[in-house]
Order: sequence, then C-alpha cells, then structure tokens
Amino acid sequence: MKYVDEFRDGALARGLGAAIARELQTGRRYAFMEFCGGHTHAISRYGVADLLPAGVRMVHGPGCPVCVLPIGRIDQAISLALDHGTTVCTYADTLRVPASGGRSMLRARAEGADIRMVYSATDALELACREPARQVVFFAIGFETTTPPTAVVIRHAARLGLKNFSVLCCHVLTPAAITAILASPAVSAPDAVPLDGFVGPAHVSTVIGSRPYAGFAAAFRKPVVIAGFEPLDVMQAILMLVRQVNDGRAEVENQFTRAVTASGNLKAQALVSEVLVARDSFEWRGLGELPASALRLADVYADLDAELRFGLSYRPVPDHPACECGAILRGIRAPRECSLFGTVCTPENPMGSCMVSSEGACAAHYTYGRFRDFPIVAA
Repeated sequence: MKYVDEFRDGALARGLGAAIARELQTGRRYAFMEFCGGHTHAISRYGVADLLPAGVRMVHGPGCPVCVLPIGRIDQAISLALDHGTTVCTYADTLRVPASGGRSMLRARAEGADIRMVYSATDALELACREPARQVVFFAIGFETTTPPTAVVIRHAARLGLKNFSVLCCHVLTPAAITAILASPAVSAPDAVPLDGFVGPAHVSTVIGSRPYAGFAAAFRKPVVIAGFEPLDVMQAILMLVRQVNDGRAEVENQFTRAVTASGNLKAQALVSEVLVARDSFEWRGLGELPASALRLADVYADLDAELRFGLSYRPVPDHPACECGAILRGIRAPRECSLFGTVCTPENPMGSCMVSSEGACAAHYTYGRFRDFPIVAA
C-alpha cells in the first residue's frame, strides 16, 4: 500500500457497486455481517451502504472490543480502585462504558478512584516501575489485536519481579464469538436477519491469520472474506462474498493480502500461548456466557493476575432494560431501532456500550449521520 487515496477513489467505488449489482441473482437478497467495528466505522464514514444495491444488506456484529465488555467486568475494575485502593490503568474508551448504579470508570474517578487513561500496556508497567509503593492494575481488554502487547508486559513484569503490578485480563477471542452467533437460536428467530457470510476482521487476522475461520465456515456453510479497513477493501470483499454465495461455496478468502497471511504472526501467537490460556467461560455483553472465548493469565504468571491477587469475584449485571445494545451486537437490531438512540443515548451521554467507542455501531451511525436517512423509533 503506497497511498491511502488509492483505496478511497470514488469512481472505483461506484464501479465496484455496479459490479456487485450485476452479480446479484434476481429476486435474491444477501445479508453479510461485518464483524469488526473498524469495518462498521468505514461503512458509515464513507457511505458504503449507499453504493450497494438494494439486495445487499450489511449487518453489524460484536467486533467492537469496548462494546462486548459486560457491566460486571467494568464493576470489577471500579472495585479495584475504590475498594482496594489500586491505581487502575486502561484505554480511553473503556472509561466511559456504563457500569452498574449509574457509574462508569470516569464517574468513579470523580468520586476519588485513581483511574487513569493510558495509550499502551507499557504505560501502566512504567508507572508501576516508577512508583513501587503504588499497586498498579492494567485493565486489559480487546480482541487478538491488543493481546500480544499485554502478554509482553506480563512477561516483562515477571522478569523484573514486580510486586506492585498486576493485570485484570478481559481479552476475548474472535472465532468463538462468530461461532456463538451462528450457533445461537437468535439467528433463526423470526425477527433475525439470515446471514449469508462474514466480512472478516483485518487487524485481528494479521495476528491469527486466516486459518482459524475455516472451521466454522465449513461447519455452518458461511463464507468469510477478510478485508482491509478502506472503503474499496470492504466493497471488494462484499463482491467476493456475493460470488461465493452464488457459487454455493463457503470458503475463507483473503482480500487483505497486503497485511494478512494464512498463518498470521507466529511470534505473537507463541508469546500469547506462553503467557495466557483460555478461560473455561466468559460473559460477553449481548452474547452471554461463551465457553473458551476469553483469556486469563497462565498459572506460571498467577502472581500477576489481579483477580487472584485481590480476591475478585464476578457478578453478572443486566443492561439497561431499554437499551438494545445486546441485540445490536448479535445482529438482530440496527442502531436506529433502539428507542434510546439519538435521543436519551448519544456519544456525550451513552446509555449503552455501543454508543461509547467510535467502533461501536451506534456511535458510528450517530457520528456520521447515517441515522438521518431513517426514522428513529419513538421512545
């Protein structure tokens, strides 16, 4: 890739839209889920949906790492700061995710909690090194993309013998979530959109490669095309998906060949496998408890596990009863179908996690004005 503009050319985008239209079978409708929040952002920002023929629908999935964090995990982080007197460090968007009792990490900070925004896991480790009398906890979230940096700091902290640094690990796994969506009874519910295939995530796939998607593509007969984040990437991936559906194929294809390989980043995978292991089960917002869908620290690094060090227990907490974030993450609701969207719930005052991060479906629709093309459901 030499120039970003090469992948944002309007004439080429319109040409791809026309090519997709020519490929559609008469009378057939196609629905594809973009799993990654970065793709949701690109589709809204560049108006990709406007260039697609009426027979193609894009469905938002649970690919926003902030969005899938359940309330109970946010409550754990707040408890570490307020009840255990630790300094909790995490990424910016995590601070604004609604928790129980009308709180968020940002509001807990206003109550006196020492909660800090960091740009990387290394920032938290450096703070612990500078101030040995302070207990520093890194609240680690995200998919496979942000997992290797967490593994690096855990291993480094162990080698330094730090006693004032630990990690609250909430890293989650992409293939498990896609499998859960396809296996869920909600997929076949009367109001669900039947999915014909997936636009596979970009950054995640640079780490894990394209092979991990082959299992559920074959098991559920759903094609996957891994795509880059630029609008032409997404549109080319949609064209590839349409062709697979028309041919009756369910394969894993890689549109993002400039960054993704079949095997992925083997060094990063080896590091993660050394430091982290799969949890038996983990709750996802909107998806519920999913087996082997998240990571914890390996036993050899247990001294750096904040859940064990501070004796944390997990308590699930239901979402706001009027918030449709869970249904949006499962792909059975669109942001505009939530009665809170754009009225009570905005990026400045989010009621659900999908309105917090720029990768969230609600925030993307609101920020780029996609909701103005459709009526908002009255509260």
